[in-house]
Amino acid sequence: MKYYSLNHNAPNVSFQEAVIQGLASDKGLYFPESITPLPQAFFDEIENLSNEEIAFAAIRQFVGDEIPENILKEIIAETLCFDFPVVEVENGIYSLELFHGPTMAFKDVGARFMSRCLGYFNKDKKDNKNTVLVATSGDTGGAVASGFLGVNGVEVIILYPSGKVSDIQERQLTTLGQNIRALEVDGVFDDCQDMVKKAFLDESLKHHNLTSANSINIARWLPQMFYFFFAYKALKKQNKPLVFSCPSGNFGNICAGIIAKKMGLPVEHFVASTNVNDTVPRFLVNGKYDPKPSKATISNAMDVGNPSNFIRIQEMYQNDLAQFNTDFSSFTFSDDETIAAMKTIYAANGYIAEPHGAVGYLGLKKELENHPNAIGIFLETAHPIKFLDTVEPTLNVKLPIPTQIESVLGKNKISTKIKTYEELKAFLG
Repeated sequence: MKYYSLNHNAPNVSFQEAVIQGLASDKGLYFPESITPLPQAFFDEIENLSNEEIAFAAIRQFVGDEIPENILKEIIAETLCFDFPVVEVENGIYSLELFHGPTMAFKDVGARFMSRCLGYFNKDKKDNKNTVLVATSGDTGGAVASGFLGVNGVEVIILYPSGKVSDIQERQLTTLGQNIRALEVDGVFDDCQDMVKKAFLDESLKHHNLTSANSINIARWLPQMFYFFFAYKALKKQNKPLVFSCPSGNFGNICAGIIAKKMGLPVEHFVASTNVNDTVPRFLVNGKYDPKPSKATISNAMDVGNPSNFIRIQEMYQNDLAQFNTDFSSFTFSDDETIAAMKTIYAANGYIAEPHGAVGYLGLKKELENHPNAIGIFLETAHPIKFLDTVEPTLNVKLPIPTQIESVLGKNKISTKIKTYEELKAFLG
């Protein structure tokens, strides 16, 4: 499999090269040259397959022969070492829980997969280290820190916006030590992301062998398609159309879901549910992509004004609004609407949704008006404990502390504060 730049002014590269480079030399995101549908027999028998078997069948074409089959299966087994429950919260509406991994966020899958791929590619390199440079609006940082902790030949530097991630999220990315370092940026997530992109293209930093563990990196992004296959496996027996609603910030999850559909997964419709950072909902109205500075909300992991993965979605729909409208919608919701949704979900049957899941629920409810015979699935992307300052007072509950979170609460935060790209460059050395 080869990958091309979506800016179409850089050489095509292998899977390994795309993973190590992260971003193409022309600033473009990498995209696979082809997407081959899986055989119908795979979907006919999917309920009899393990999650590991499903994931191997899904990802194999994108890796090709660059990782031996037995090693790829080991990577997948280490990536998928936790459950992905599908929980009914209302009649015909399900939560796909993606928060049962080590950092209790959906990004554990992509971070673990990518770290192990990079570890394999570095296995024979003695002195040539890679530096993983990553921006986070919340959960990416913790997942990357956990996934890459102790990986040989890899140093991780995480940029996060000061005061704009939750306390638990901050502890998960600032307390591990070893090969993980955190930079606390005086700004918003988009400032962090801009610094990372600029560093990739800075010729004077080439000796660091920079790569990214944001979802711009294909090894972080592509494994997110697994969730959709797992949900289909769980709900196939109901024999109804499926509508997926993804809480959307950088649009990696929903983009991977669309890849799964291109591979033959039966999905009737996708909903990109956003908070007030509404760049994509506005695009679907007028066809103009007009990013604006991000605004802070209670669903902070989606506080993204210029979602980097949306260009991949535009590629798959040929940037044609008519094609978008056939199976893609996007809606925006306020913090007040999000809080009301959390209360509604909890009142129905005691299910505790955190703000991102609640936004996903709202978009799902809105779109299901157009699909009365469908089953709806919204992605619950993080454990409610990560947003206890919002969840506990909203629902008047006391959340027990999971063991994954307890392990970081007693540790001291270590971070370096920066304001400018020049300070990042000086830190890298």
